[in-house]
Amino acid sequence: MAERLTHVDADGAARMVDVAGKDVTARTASATGLLRTSPAVVALLRGAGVPKGDALSVARIAAIAGVKRTPELIPLCHPIAVHGVEVELAVVDAGVRIRVRVRTADRTGVEMEALTGVATAGLTLIDMVKAVDKAACLTDIQIEAKSGGRSGDYRRAEAAPLVTTKAIVPAGTRAAVITCSNRSARGERADESGAILAAGLTSWGAAVAGPVVVPDEVPAIQAAIESAIADGAALVLTNGGTGVTPTDVTPEATKPLLQREIPGLAEILRASAADRVPTAVLSRGVAGLIGTTLVVNLPGSPGGVRDGLVVLEPVVGHVLDQVRGGDHPVVSR
Repeated sequence: MAERLTHVDADGAARMVDVAGKDVTARTASATGLLRTSPAVVALLRGAGVPKGDALSVARIAAIAGVKRTPELIPLCHPIAVHGVEVELAVVDAGVRIRVRVRTADRTGVEMEALTGVATAGLTLIDMVKAVDKAACLTDIQIEAKSGGRSGDYRRAEAAPLVTTKAIVPAGTRAAVITCSNRSARGERADESGAILAAGLTSWGAAVAGPVVVPDEVPAIQAAIESAIADGAALVLTNGGTGVTPTDVTPEATKPLLQREIPGLAEILRASAADRVPTAVLSRGVAGLIGTTLVVNLPGSPGGVRDGLVVLEPVVGHVLDQVRGGDHPVVSR
């Protein structure tokens, strides 16, 4: 961590940092933010759209344009070659969650590009929705993670993704967290990932049991899942044991219990992190229903469970509503 402001010289004057002596390396950065808006706007975004048209598509293009023009907007940023931009816009009950990932191979990082992309997308959304909600606002813009460069890798430490202002699971939903780890079961490692999941589920409005820590053993994992369901859990999230080592048996424990698999959910969980963590494709986690309980295997790393919460948030409420007999919403196209 730097102990002084790098963009100020010894006399206190602003300067552009000289990066000529740095190596050209692959660098990535991701940033997030949240457009907070009214339920009426959320309904329009999920349905026929807002009066100005396809707000999400326009915001996505705006984010990319903002990334590319960052050096023009932030006075001391270096012009660099942007090699890739990915924009994710997820409509949640609080509004729109924005995530921008930027990649380059250059002498300086792309954190400011990612942040500018989020801000530009959010401001564009405000412009698009202000006819319906003049109080819409953009909050919580922050760096989520970065990699490459002399300062090394960084991931934001807080436990859960941005907290919504409204529960996203049906009222009264009970959830359970099961951590599958020999080391945690023996007390050799703190269960950080289980705590992250519990915090995330609580922010969704669920009553959470656990995390329960069990060893990487099929009978122990199955018993924990069945116990959670017997206790009334409508949502069970496991973490750990989804890889390819000999002790990774969580999928083998879970799959025989499933009555209806949801393969697309497991696939998007793998794909969501693959661009940043190539080994994410090795996760063998499964997802599906046991009766009306949704069970999902997540990886064991803190970053993996954070990513999993972000992927699940837009769909989990819908799944739980559907298995309880809810109707399919009518979507205009």
